[in-house]
Amino acid sequence: MTSVKFLDLLTQYHAIKPEIDEAVLAVLGSGQYVLGPEVEAFEREFAAAHDVAEAIALNSGTSALHIALLALGVGPGDEVLLPAMTFTATAAAISYTGATPVFVDVDFDTCTMDPEEARAKVTGRTKAIMPVHLYGQSADLEPLGRVATDHGLALIEDAAQAHLAEYRGRKVGGFGQIAAFSLYPGKNLGAYGEGGAATTNDPELARQLRLLRDWGQQQKYHHEMLAYNYRMDAVQGAILRVKMRHLEAWTERRRHLAALYREKLAPLGFVTSTEAPERRHVYHIFSIFHPQRDAIQRWLGERGIQTGLHYPVPVHLQQAYRELRHRRGDFPNAERIAAEQLSLPLYPELAEDDVEAVVEALRGWANQPSSGK
Repeated sequence: MTSVKFLDLLTQYHAIKPEIDEAVLAVLGSGQYVLGPEVEAFEREFAAAHDVAEAIALNSGTSALHIALLALGVGPGDEVLLPAMTFTATAAAISYTGATPVFVDVDFDTCTMDPEEARAKVTGRTKAIMPVHLYGQSADLEPLGRVATDHGLALIEDAAQAHLAEYRGRKVGGFGQIAAFSLYPGKNLGAYGEGGAATTNDPELARQLRLLRDWGQQQKYHHEMLAYNYRMDAVQGAILRVKMRHLEAWTERRRHLAALYREKLAPLGFVTSTEAPERRHVYHIFSIFHPQRDAIQRWLGERGIQTGLHYPVPVHLQQAYRELRHRRGDFPNAERIAAEQLSLPLYPELAEDDVEAVVEALRGWANQPSSGK
């Protein structure tokens, strides 16, 4: 039986093993294991790749969101707009500051925040807008930026899934005051453990972010503010520097495989991930959408094809946010995505024959009389 993995991190490691092993061993021999020269070099390289002035390396993307909010003065009594379709970390980071997450529905085609609904949700308590570049595609940043400017709000990009994504010819990460990236192992640029980064073009915000990640200190044992231990390990910095050298090629491979999926699935009638005009989608996730998603997932699993769900319960319906008293039907596009989205295997090392195997299995499902296509 055909076997296609949803994600295969080991194959990527073996492809770059000599580079990775050399980099890790150099750190182990250096005696510098937290922050230090490798992390500083990674910060410079990551900032350059995203055309921003500063990158601040952190221990997770969630930490990046958290301290981005704090650096921009978000706290108790404030509201922050975010899409109802995202991973829970986007909302959790807002809650950590004492502010209230205010959900906004998304555009079904791009799965990103609806700018007009965002404008309608602004109140006198709104402090920031946090659009999410979901699945690797940028949110519609120009109208969202106008909402922020018109109301004097901070704009924070949740770019956790969008390394090297572009909007109107510019890399994401520099459109708002701060952007937050995840470097979790499964991301397009992933550490071999936890990791994250924040980017900004504002030197004072960069200084604040560095204080917030490292106990509020610029000089050891001199603490300017109450802060956190959100530092990046040096080993992760070294690993990420190696992987940065391959990221553009890996991204183009993802884009090629996504185009192949779209071409081969089009005759079968599946709704698939789309790339909006003037955006460069980097395909952290390649999705199909179907009302019989669960049946399709079972069908593929029975044929040895692994898939994923991102995300089957929208954040506003999570038990963790029951105090906000949202009900089913409040955000119909987010809820439809949650019910219909299915993530297909997609990673740079995936063979084109594996794409064909996935398509062939979906063709078999679509050709059933009961498939409901």
